[in-house]
Amino acid sequence: MKIGILSFRPRSRKVSEEETGLKKAAKLLGHSAKIYRVSNFHMVYDKSSPCLIYEGKPFKKCDVMITRPSVLQNVELHISIIDQMEMMGTPLFNDYNSILCAKNKVKTMQILDGKNISIPKTVVLQRQDDLKSAVKLLGGFPVIVKQPYGSFGNGVVIVESMRALNSFLVWDKPMYLLQQFVKYAKGRDIRIFVINGKVVGSMMRSAKKGEFRSNIELGGKGMNVETTEQEEDIALRSIEALGLEYGGVDVIRANGFPVVLEVNSNPGFKALEMATGKDIAKEIVSYAVEYANKRK
Repeated sequence: MKIGILSFRPRSRKVSEEETGLKKAAKLLGHSAKIYRVSNFHMVYDKSSPCLIYEGKPFKKCDVMITRPSVLQNVELHISIIDQMEMMGTPLFNDYNSILCAKNKVKTMQILDGKNISIPKTVVLQRQDDLKSAVKLLGGFPVIVKQPYGSFGNGVVIVESMRALNSFLVWDKPMYLLQQFVKYAKGRDIRIFVINGKVVGSMMRSAKKGEFRSNIELGGKGMNVETTEQEEDIALRSIEALGLEYGGVDVIRANGFPVVLEVNSNPGFKALEMATGKDIAKEIVSYAVEYANKRK
């Protein structure tokens, strides 16, 4: 089978370890594999020409394309290439609409809340006049402030006073999310990795000293953890609600109950592999092949 890995890394940077890991895993499983850089594509709209050109030549459709959309700004524009591949009939392991839902934190909260999946109490703001009432609704300070788009902990801060909140927020942004600070988390969350409706690995992430965000990219540490049936169920339901084939669900233990913080459509998994000893790249490729065969 011909497997593609769609990388959104700029040409000035190397492809990620996850992307090279997926290519290696595909070859070890007996498939051909290639990493495609989005920046090397261009789309053509003319009846006499191919719809996609890659490095100056017509793009030959893959049996399945594993998407890795590491974009934070103008998401809908940047992932239009995924929409184009979908229209051309390429099976996508995470498609256009599911990625859009996962990348937009407001949309994610809307969908999860609509499916009765536990999330932190959240207020979405568009004007400064609503700050006091929003903080009151959340039960007071501290509060977590998020921008609608972001990853690796970017655009996420903890704010402990109204003065600090007014100083931080810049109202040329379209909106902000204010969330209740869950003190029971203590700088820890659980990353649950789901592929094709199954939990394939989990790790506890702990924030470094002086930091409340547990992201590995910000110095957090990961270790293997036994997840409860309730935690796995909420992760599976979150991935299903967003329509993802694979993803990472960040869960906190809030006074004995699991609460979903975020859902990631292109989660890193190298730290998870080190923490659990599992070959996550192999799992993704295996299920992507199964998914492509079902589509046939």
